[in-house]
Amino acid sequence: MSYSIAVRALCEFTAKCGDLDLRFTPSPTAQEGIAGHRTVASRRNDAYQSEVALEGEFRHLKVRGRADGYDPAQNCLEEVKTFRGDLARQPPNHRRLHWAQAKVYGWLMCRRLGLSQINVALVYFDIVSEKETCLVEAFSADELQRFFERQCGLFLQWAEQELAHRQARDLGAQRLGFPHAGFRPGQRHLAESVFKAVSTGRCLMAQAPTGIGKTLGTLFPMLKALAPQQLDKVYFLTAKTPGRQLALDAAHVLFERNEALPLRVLEMVARDKACEHPDKACHGESCPLAEGFYDRLPVARQAASQVRLLDQAAIRDIARRHAVCPYYLSQEMARWADVVVADYNYYFDFSALLFGLAQLNQWKVAVLVDEAHNLVERGRQMYSASLDQATLDSVRKTAPEALKKPLQRVNREWNALHSGQVAPYQAYDKVGEKLLQAVSLCCASIGDYLNDHPQGLDSGLQNFYFEMLQFGRVAELFDDRYLFDISKRDLDRKRPRSQLCLRNVVPAAFIGPRLCAARGAVLFSATLAPRRFYADLLGTPADTVSIDVESPFCAEQLQVRIESRISTRFSHRQASLAPIAELIARQFGERPGNYLAFFSSFDYLQQVAQLLAERHPHIPQWQQSRGMTEERRQAFLDRFTADGQGIGFAVLGGAFGEGIDLPGARLIGAFIATLGLPQLNPVNEQMKRRMAAVFGAGHDYVYLFPGVQKVVQAAGRVIRTQEDRGVVTLIDDRFAEPRIRQLLPQWWALGAFEDEPEKALEPVGR
Repeated sequence: MSYSIAVRALCEFTAKCGDLDLRFTPSPTAQEGIAGHRTVASRRNDAYQSEVALEGEFRHLKVRGRADGYDPAQNCLEEVKTFRGDLARQPPNHRRLHWAQAKVYGWLMCRRLGLSQINVALVYFDIVSEKETCLVEAFSADELQRFFERQCGLFLQWAEQELAHRQARDLGAQRLGFPHAGFRPGQRHLAESVFKAVSTGRCLMAQAPTGIGKTLGTLFPMLKALAPQQLDKVYFLTAKTPGRQLALDAAHVLFERNEALPLRVLEMVARDKACEHPDKACHGESCPLAEGFYDRLPVARQAASQVRLLDQAAIRDIARRHAVCPYYLSQEMARWADVVVADYNYYFDFSALLFGLAQLNQWKVAVLVDEAHNLVERGRQMYSASLDQATLDSVRKTAPEALKKPLQRVNREWNALHSGQVAPYQAYDKVGEKLLQAVSLCCASIGDYLNDHPQGLDSGLQNFYFEMLQFGRVAELFDDRYLFDISKRDLDRKRPRSQLCLRNVVPAAFIGPRLCAARGAVLFSATLAPRRFYADLLGTPADTVSIDVESPFCAEQLQVRIESRISTRFSHRQASLAPIAELIARQFGERPGNYLAFFSSFDYLQQVAQLLAERHPHIPQWQQSRGMTEERRQAFLDRFTADGQGIGFAVLGGAFGEGIDLPGARLIGAFIATLGLPQLNPVNEQMKRRMAAVFGAGHDYVYLFPGVQKVVQAAGRVIRTQEDRGVVTLIDDRFAEPRIRQLLPQWWALGAFEDEPEKALEPVGR
């Protein structure tokens, strides 16, 4: 069995040394890099060969890649690197890495053509001046072969270890047993569907009720598919921290029941949560963990490779023992882990690490998307961009003199956009060209400044620079799936300030190709209905398979009451306070225990909670508040004890509306005092118009479907196991409408209810 590796990956493993240096230096974009390579190639003679596919072997190591160019007339192999700024400031370890890549390609070309010697050139192309700097050295084939074999030898011990690990992993996965005595009802159906989907290279959308064990029911069959489908990696992607923990817990259960399973599971966390020295910059002159990072990395990597569950604590422990940065150690181990548990953005973002690694290394990956209903909104956020004029005003005051004019031009063109806008909010069909030109020129000026001033900028201006880069990038993608809007603020000022937003409405064009790139992709959630809504917005492939896993629960376990005599519309809110408070108190009196009460806003929540406290002070209560830290969120959940009693007040769609597990007596009921409809505001109304134009279902796509999805998720907190019993009270007259009830889970078995008034159904309103 041979081990295959790309030239770039080989050299990054063997030739990287020295400090980790994350000081920002403007580098060409991918498009600029491609254009630069084309410009260099266009200057060569007609016999010049571009993008030459090469490969070679050393023992059982296969090395492959594409050389940038070869000139037969000059017998010269070229490795082209685009850059901007002063080439003299290039760190020596970067130059060493570039030479390593060029020399490996040089040997592969000698081997292919049977050459005894070759000229090897590093061609540095300045994308601003379009000047080339060529560093050329002549090498004999023997000399390059020795270099190639030395690099391969440095990697080979690791490669042999990885080959042995891969063989043991695949064998262990084939023998893997389900960690429990049997599958829960519905869990086997889910697991079999996942296995079939990845076996046929299809995408699967699985709606499966809360409580059947979706995490284990999707992860287990993917591991069983590792060997037969020759998968390199499984990515388990989550929207929130609790989902990530559930995946790690599932891995822990698998390891407990299969002690010999040689599987590496890696948790990836955000940089700000992993950083050991948040007060220091990411380079060797500031942070001791960045100084000499690549010199100490091999030993740390070897230590990490021997640990099966590389969660945040394990990575941190290894990093401390070897004095390396834990965040960048985890990024390195993403190359060598079998299962990676990470946030959505690691695969779906524009510059996603996991997707980029899979493409670069031609990995065959399978993707599990947990709580996939969240991917719609998260996708919109990833592919949008905004600029705030108040921030621009602030950075203009402290900007270096050389940057004041470019920033002033941006501000001038920004103000020009205000001239025809009377309303505080306005959406437009296109982005102002003059503003985009000003933003582009300003970014170029800041880039040039950074090249000449390596000490960098203050954090405010640098962050605004990144926001302008994102704005410019998104503007290039602007089409009918986007909104461009201007929101004016400070209207009492002579010149109001505003926020500009390029707002993605339909993320399908970006998410869809990422799903197609995987060998198999599974999107699973308790709420993926109606299917057409998620298929349209997520861009699932045409041959996607959809399943609705039968619930293991029965209607007798969950008493669902519809309180249709109360309206929670904004105009009726004041009148609803007392009836809701009395409803909560009556239910608590009939069956004391722990309940969650969900409301559409913090203000609504606080008003009902205050009235309940005044009228029924004996009922314990605790409330969700704005901007709760993880510690305070955990304290909120810790109040739900098996022998406790009280009401936890929360906002629907917030931290406690999904992804929390309170089985048994920890939670015996929920009150949901809202239909969950998103706020009626100008932005949502514009999105409704855009959805209507694209799909013909504006109101449903923007308001109704997302609202009911939140209701079902919140209700799903009550019944977690087949032993649980509970009650859910849906408080609003609109829950009585047939078109609302048909969106609720069938296993609730909603029949006629006593308090339903006999009246004509009205459109779903506020």
